[in-house]
Amino acid sequence: MDLKELEAGVDPHVHWYYQSKKLPLLNYAKKALAGGKPLTIVDIGSGSGFFAIELEKLYGDAISKVYLVDTGYSLEEMSLTQGQKIEKVHSIPATIENGLVVMMDVLEHIEDDLAMLQSVKAACVGDNNYFFITVPAFQSLWSGHDVYLGHYRRYKIPMLRKVLQTAGFRKISNYYLYGGLFPMIWTVRQLDNLKGKDAASNMRPFSPVVNNILLGLTSVEMKIASANKLFGVTCVGEGKI
Repeated sequence: MDLKELEAGVDPHVHWYYQSKKLPLLNYAKKALAGGKPLTIVDIGSGSGFFAIELEKLYGDAISKVYLVDTGYSLEEMSLTQGQKIEKVHSIPATIENGLVVMMDVLEHIEDDLAMLQSVKAACVGDNNYFFITVPAFQSLWSGHDVYLGHYRRYKIPMLRKVLQTAGFRKISNYYLYGGLFPMIWTVRQLDNLKGKDAASNMRPFSPVVNNILLGLTSVEMKIASANKLFGVTCVGEGKI
């Protein structure tokens, strides 16, 4: 997750967006664990580590190791977690085996997304490695929010699928999240662009009532999200490496 959103006062343990967005990841991890082998989680661009830590909380001993990979960690942060089950590191592990590679809204920050995916592919050994990736969807939603967060692009399914295939990822499934919110967000961002609003994050805390309503609506949508190939605010890629 992007630490700039934490700076805006967003608490992922409460905020509807993160609480609903974690649901497809948790569900996919359950499928990956069905083979019976404990998984190593490699959360690239992990920031606070929210998503990977949620996986470890839910699945416990079925998760053998969690690597939080982010260049923003200090040497002190990394030394405090060295050798622990949940470890903060700067680089992708040299070898990933029985792994679930997680990249939650990361590829859009990287100028050469293909090179990043190829480096992940090169580290994976064996036939039991999985991935779960989210990226912002539809260039028509581009706004000051993207500029503020340092995005290079937004994706549609064909674009994300192509770069994953080129990198050698397999058994790829793609779909969109937050299709129900797409019309409203599209309208708001078009108006913001017309007004020439300054670059800033759209993510902010909500009142408990509004937050609970949005969480309820989006959580219901997540149950059928894998069938949404048409439009949404977020694009997902999942499968094997």
